[in-house]
Amino acid sequence: MDARFLGIPELIEVPSVAVVVDVMRAFTVAAWAFAQGAEKIVLAGSLDEALTLKDRHPDWVALKDGPPAPGFDAVNSPGLLRSIDLGGRTVVQKTTAGTVGALAVKEASLVLCAGFVVAEATARLLRTRKCASVTFVVTGEDGHADEDLACAQYIARRATEAGADAAEYLRRAGGSRAATELAEGVRQGVHPDDVALCLELDRFPFAMVATLEDSLMVLRPYAVP
Repeated sequence: MDARFLGIPELIEVPSVAVVVDVMRAFTVAAWAFAQGAEKIVLAGSLDEALTLKDRHPDWVALKDGPPAPGFDAVNSPGLLRSIDLGGRTVVQKTTAGTVGALAVKEASLVLCAGFVVAEATARLLRTRKCASVTFVVTGEDGHADEDLACAQYIARRATEAGADAAEYLRRAGGSRAATELAEGVRQGVHPDDVALCLELDRFPFAMVATLEDSLMVLRPYAVP
């Protein structure tokens, strides 16, 4: 498998297959939302779009980065989201990097969103689809976030080596700038367990596939055989 690792600003052409990685915290949160029963996640391009969708669909659950804000039901924290019952609900998610990265590759033939919590399922889907060329979108810090790059490199390796060891990749992610900022309370809308939850390897058995549905980028869990 030919793997490329690019930041969002480096996405010049539409890849055939894209794996969009945001470990801390967008796609860890997305996985938790599905685990809590969410049916689908709509990835919003802006805070205004998220609020507009929420206005049109009052039963949808809107969440964002940072502290709580009027119009939003939750924040982008796995530790806080895990206590919310989302059975059958639609979630609207807008984050600083993850949702931006997914929307940047919305025209790709296959778009997967990933973090360590769905690493094996994501790698297995790449193997199942026999993907010859994969672009990993490293969303954080314009492509320099080590937690996202480590996770992307691990998934790429695991797609070709089923027994790949995750220890070094998890160590890098745990020592990243994002992990430090979350642990030290630099960022708002944080639960003390967020870093640990983001580093849980293969917590969930599904991959997450994003597709365009009526002009909206919609993320759904995908059970990989």
